[in-house]
Amino acid sequence: MSESEAGAAERDTTRFSAWSAELRKVHGTLRDALRVTRQAVADGDPGVTAARDLLLYCHGFCVALDGHHRSEDHVLFPAIESAHPELAPVLRKLEQDHSMIAHLLGGLQSAVDSHAAPEELDRHLEGVAAIMESHFRYEERQLLIVLEALELDAAPMEALGSF
Repeated sequence: MSESEAGAAERDTTRFSAWSAELRKVHGTLRDALRVTRQAVADGDPGVTAARDLLLYCHGFCVALDGHHRSEDHVLFPAIESAHPELAPVLRKLEQDHSMIAHLLGGLQSAVDSHAAPEELDRHLEGVAAIMESHFRYEERQLLIVLEALELDAAPMEALGSF
């Protein structure tokens, strides 16, 4: 193998593994955002500043998670299905999870908007956390290997959401 071929192969390997690394990174960021949001609820006091901060944490988390799932549904999953049609049932399950999580995020957002008690907010966040973690683990088990070899001409924020 010539030096230029070796360089091209190395660039291809880096590009191929980038999608699996990006997915892990996004999931880690969302897990961190959920942890910070839950901590804000646990530490919150009835003051105006705390309520405003909590609103920002919850809203930011909801927007980030929903944006991640919308990007997957519209960019990443169609690319995976095109390259691996046998994964269609897995992708439909993941899309169903996205719908369920969106519903849970809507309930959380309503609770935040109505200035619900911290205990109620924590119940909403607990539900989101349980489904989100189950979803992320399933998605990673099913797709990381595929993502290591996926050729997708899109920016990471386009395929996985922006943070």
